[in-house]
Amino acid sequence: MIFYRHDLSNNQLLDLYKKILKPRLIEEKMLILIRQGKVSKWFSGIGQEAISVGITAALDETEYVLPMHRNLGVFTTRNIPLHRLFSQWQGKANGFTKGRDRSFHFGTQEYNIIGMISHLGPQLGIADGIALADKLQKNKKVTAVFTGEGATSEGDFHEALNIAAVWKLPVIFVIENNGYGLSTPTNEQYSCENLADKGVGYGIESYIIDGNNILEVYNKILQLKAHMQEDPHPVLLEFKTFRMRGHEEASGTKYVPEDMMKEWATKDPVDNYRMFLLDQGILTEEYDTILRGEIKQEIDENLAIANAEPEIVPTYSGELDDVYAPYEYEEVNSKSETRNIRFIDAIRNSLEQSLQRHYRLILMGQDIAEYGGAFKITEGFVDFFGKDRIRNTPICESAVVSAGMGLSINGYKAVVEMQFADFVSTGFNPIVNLLAKSHYRWGEKADVVIRMPCGGGTQAGPFHSQTNEAWFTKTPGLKVVYPAFPYDAKGLLNTSINDPNPVLFFEHKQLYRSVYQDVPIDYYTIPLGKAALLKEGKSVTIIAFGATVHWALETLANNPEIEADLIDLRTLQPLDTEAIFASVKKTGKVIIYQEDTLFGGIASDISALIMEECFEYLDAPVKRVASLDSPIPFTKALEDQFLPKNRFEEVLLELLRY
Repeated sequence: MIFYRHDLSNNQLLDLYKKILKPRLIEEKMLILIRQGKVSKWFSGIGQEAISVGITAALDETEYVLPMHRNLGVFTTRNIPLHRLFSQWQGKANGFTKGRDRSFHFGTQEYNIIGMISHLGPQLGIADGIALADKLQKNKKVTAVFTGEGATSEGDFHEALNIAAVWKLPVIFVIENNGYGLSTPTNEQYSCENLADKGVGYGIESYIIDGNNILEVYNKILQLKAHMQEDPHPVLLEFKTFRMRGHEEASGTKYVPEDMMKEWATKDPVDNYRMFLLDQGILTEEYDTILRGEIKQEIDENLAIANAEPEIVPTYSGELDDVYAPYEYEEVNSKSETRNIRFIDAIRNSLEQSLQRHYRLILMGQDIAEYGGAFKITEGFVDFFGKDRIRNTPICESAVVSAGMGLSINGYKAVVEMQFADFVSTGFNPIVNLLAKSHYRWGEKADVVIRMPCGGGTQAGPFHSQTNEAWFTKTPGLKVVYPAFPYDAKGLLNTSINDPNPVLFFEHKQLYRSVYQDVPIDYYTIPLGKAALLKEGKSVTIIAFGATVHWALETLANNPEIEADLIDLRTLQPLDTEAIFASVKKTGKVIIYQEDTLFGGIASDISALIMEECFEYLDAPVKRVASLDSPIPFTKALEDQFLPKNRFEEVLLELLRY
């Protein structure tokens, strides 16, 4: 192995040695601890330290790094106190996740490190969002994001590279090619000779680097960073390396040929760099012994601190209070004159005023810029706010959602438009596994609103007509909003954008241009989690949201003798159970009306809550009315049969006769 020092001083070379030696000695200690049962799991990076250390050392401490399992050197190079790392690995409260996640599944804004989730791919899209925020601020920062050769098979890898290329984002995409994805060798992962070759297809500058040579890593990153600061653009780097331990310690390495293990042992990044320094007279055996002793003492002292820390004592409040980021609702009332506008105009009005109110708010979605979006809601926005803030995206929902998370991490707000709510399935993973869990896992907000044009009645067929709110009401950490009127749509969307938590904002397409209401011209807010009582009566409680509210109003208009409480939920998560229970206790009968299919819909949970909390007040079984348990069809006759509109009145009258 040949080392070129370039213009690095002896002190700089020694500093790099200290940085690469430290994670190696920690790893050796961890292997002892895991055999003693003092750590539950460990993903070893022995053999790969030069990549983590070389890259992190070349970046400023204010630049974000997004590491993976085997990147201990990132954390130690950023000088995180070791006792906090030990606490994290032991599930102690002084770690970074309060015992809620393990190993390197955490981030820390204090050290500008954003940890991974086990689904791997979304990490790359987050880097896009972080880099976009930096580029918008023109601060000449770069972002480095790590992945393994196995994860390059995931769609998120390709989506993130494409976005970075199209938007010319200063992202260093780091592939640690260590030969195996758990036990699957590279020849079963991809057929191209080198992963760096994939950069050509995206118009991205790419290089192959010896991942075991810390000087080659460090100097190349310094060189690339200097170019990227003057001309923002992404770079794809493939680091050829090898892990000398198993995927995690329990896996072992029996699947690796013995001659391969021996070959890579001769390329050890720590030992070879040490020999170089000794040969050059920069390091002496005596100083190396002293240095190792100091690091081992630091490890032992910090391990003692973590060991002395008490085990976590769980409490219900402690867990539940951290699911959402703290948010103090800001009530803004408008005394301005009103204008009679459509539902779609209210959405547009909210976005426009929120963009004026939050100068770091970015809108992203397919065709939302010059074209104005599929429903023309953002038409003309580019002329006023510019393309930096009104951003057309490639067709890649997963990476766009992840980029929204990256914007949030780096101090921005994001509103992502799903062209149709149906398409959210291709962005499902980052919503339910990244956005929803981030605050609970390591205290990081996810300031992202996802707009969801949804619903049937327009003969748009199975892929453009779903109302899929139940996919998300089940996921702790998400908020789900579903207004039925223009006034509510504007006020609730304003609040959703203000809220630092992830919000799924459902907008029924059939209401866009059919429902009008007097709406204040100026900005105002409506709190999430508060239902609206639209009609009052003593005979029955009708619970509805979205289009079913209007269908229920039609039914009541055709049956004026029915004395009903009509509750428009407006928000499904958080749910206004107080309003629901108060009405049910008054009327004794309840019917829940949803457009979603029956089984597994939110009506089922509301019914269960009523049975648990209001059973003694009920005079009849709780009724649910919903669409057929089939995909939504295209032809009008079939769609009319599918939707619950024609069945509601019959079930309501039957309930009243009970």
